Amino acid sequence: MKRNEELSKLTSVKEWDFLVIGGGASGLGSALDAVSRGFKTVLLESHDFAKATSSRSTKLVHGGVRYLAQGDIGLVKEALKERGLLAKNAAHVVKNQSFIIPNYTWWGGIYYKIGLSIYDFLAGKLSLGKTKYISKSKTVEKLPTIEQKNLASGVVYQDGQFDDARLAVNLTQTIIEKGGAAVNYVKVINLIKNDSDKVIGVIAEDQFTKQQFEIHAKVVINATGVFTNDILNMNNPKHGKFVVPSQGIHLVLDKSFLKSDDAIMIPKTSDGRVLFVVPWHDRALVGTTDTLLESESFEPRALEEEVKFVLNTARQYLAKKPTREDVKSVYAGLRPLAAPKDGSKSTKEVSRSHKVITSDTGLVSIIGGKWTTYRKMAEDTIDKAMQVHQLGTAASKTEHLSIHGNMKPEAVDRSSHLYVYGSDIPEIKKLQQSNPEFSEKIHPDHPFTIAEAIWAIRNEMAQTIEDILARRVRLLFLDARAAIDSAHKIASIIAKENGHSQEWANEQEREFIELAKGYLLTPYSPRSI
Repeated sequence: MKRNEELSKLTSVKEWDFLVIGGGASGLGSALDAVSRGFKTVLLESHDFAKATSSRSTKLVHGGVRYLAQGDIGLVKEALKERGLLAKNAAHVVKNQSFIIPNYTWWGGIYYKIGLSIYDFLAGKLSLGKTKYISKSKTVEKLPTIEQKNLASGVVYQDGQFDDARLAVNLTQTIIEKGGAAVNYVKVINLIKNDSDKVIGVIAEDQFTKQQFEIHAKVVINATGVFTNDILNMNNPKHGKFVVPSQGIHLVLDKSFLKSDDAIMIPKTSDGRVLFVVPWHDRALVGTTDTLLESESFEPRALEEEVKFVLNTARQYLAKKPTREDVKSVYAGLRPLAAPKDGSKSTKEVSRSHKVITSDTGLVSIIGGKWTTYRKMAEDTIDKAMQVHQLGTAASKTEHLSIHGNMKPEAVDRSSHLYVYGSDIPEIKKLQQSNPEFSEKIHPDHPFTIAEAIWAIRNEMAQTIEDILARRVRLLFLDARAAIDSAHKIASIIAKENGHSQEWANEQEREFIELAKGYLLTPYSPRSI
């Protein structure tokens, strides 16, 4: 993953088979599916890989327990199959996670035990383990921080958990290893059409140098998530709205609020949503909300009512009551939901499944979906594109395709924070040993080392402080103050590695600190580290 090498491919290939716009879950999945079938494939991302929705999830690889309650068996079955495949294809970033539903009524345990046994059954051979009913005392033993007043029992079920931005980086690496091209910070600014009004490529611009590229392709895939309408506007300004953004926020708390390796699943909150408290990188992740928004943004901000809802709900179920001051980081993400035909405002009425739509111009757009089903979404997208553009019948090869970094599950050592690097761990350790400075921590309160920043710059196309602290290591999402305190150090490292000026480093630091303040609920005051 070297950006200069990927940029050079943009001018050296006369015509690509597939050009994918968007470097999130659906775009990366589509590019990998196309390249693994033997097509010349290029992916362009206007910001960094997984900058938007795809780094802001609840970190779950799941069938969707709430969709089961809504009776959407097909969606659940598909997602459970994909959950099982992803656990095999990327075992280093996906793990089996126990979830406990605390029940505060006598019948709750029976009800959820029956429902989740159906969930297990639908998973078939790819099940992660059987659902179990447990007593009140066992529930407290497993979840020592759970609110015990009126607690009746617990139900334990298994689902998947992962690191979304790290998986995105691994998918990009796999695309390049398979012979494709993928580059960040190259924005599509227009579509190229021929005399018959068919899309035959794009005009794209390097966001750093402002150099423009005219890139031709047999098929252009619009996989831009909540920004799908922007590309559709380039194609046809009268297209109508196909995607509506729904915001979900997450609060990150200290591990003391969840002294357990088990996650908590609250199946019905005051307004009917599901809420999770999940252990993630030695923190407790609490979310999510589901709020329809009018417009999309690359840096969505948590609304005050969302923050209050998550905190109030968490306080009902946790013995240690979280306050605003306890929140280490708050982040918001936008789900790209397929727009309801009736103009409904309720997110429950908006489809969670994905749709592939084709325009008269030949543009193929993938809308909706979620991380868990990214591979199936991609397969459907490329299948449809091949059919519309008559590109043969090569079948998808991703069902059992090992993703960069993959290891045998038993070989993954989750006691070290480096586990997310999988088969690249020896290279990181080599870097740490090559220079005493590289083995130092980025921040004294967190395990991430300078070597990981160096690795991200040299091998994972990280260009900015944000790329490193938000997505290559997850410090911004885990502890926004620590990320701000580390900005100067990371700016200096990038400047030294890439030959940037001191002015560049200063500007980068200023931009990042401004951005990171949006991840705090209380005012920032500098700390000396």
